[in-house]
Amino acid sequence: MSLLLSPLDALAERLGLARSSELLVVAVTHSSYAAEHGCESNERLEFLGDAVVDLAIADLILTAYPELNEGSGSLVRSRVVNEASLAVAAQRLDLANCLRIGRGVKKEHGLARPSLLADAFEAVVAALYLESGWEAARRFVQESLKGAVAEAALRPGEVDPKTRLRQWSEATGQGTPVYDVVAEGPSHDVTFTAAVHVAGERLATGQGRSKKSAEVEAAEEAWKGRDDA
Repeated sequence: MSLLLSPLDALAERLGLARSSELLVVAVTHSSYAAEHGCESNERLEFLGDAVVDLAIADLILTAYPELNEGSGSLVRSRVVNEASLAVAAQRLDLANCLRIGRGVKKEHGLARPSLLADAFEAVVAALYLESGWEAARRFVQESLKGAVAEAALRPGEVDPKTRLRQWSEATGQGTPVYDVVAEGPSHDVTFTAAVHVAGERLATGQGRSKKSAEVEAAEEAWKGRDDA
């Protein structure tokens, strides 16, 4: 690979796409940039890429880990196909240096946001799927995330923070946790704040770039602060 390639050209070469790929340009265009320049954002590609990533990881789990049943396989997939894991994969691709973002997001160091990177990774996967087909997209996703799948498969029974908190609160007779989520900021730069309540008591809050990530952070903080910790 030539050292003179731009980050986007280097990405295209790594994916096996033409450097002139219009879909790849769209895939790295955040909605904040699109709003400022009147062009298409990567949101529609992100929608498709989410499904492609999910299927590719399910395929990997089914073929490479026959010892996992449906339940444990689903847990492994949920621990891999999430914002944090996809953001790490995006960092390995150097996606931050390829992304086109608006001035406001750039000023607020938006390229460091896991949600923005994870969304871009899914959009890039969709571009690859549309231009090169399922097999190319499957191989790319599985190669990018096989390490995360292998790590998750070592502890298939480990539950996510929200499930762990719910199991504890129900086992101690306090009922199911309730989450109140508030969104703040413009549509292209939303921050979610979640407060988790157990038995009517507010235990903790969490923030994230998505409703789910905010709830997960709140659940994790509540778990650390519980009385029997």
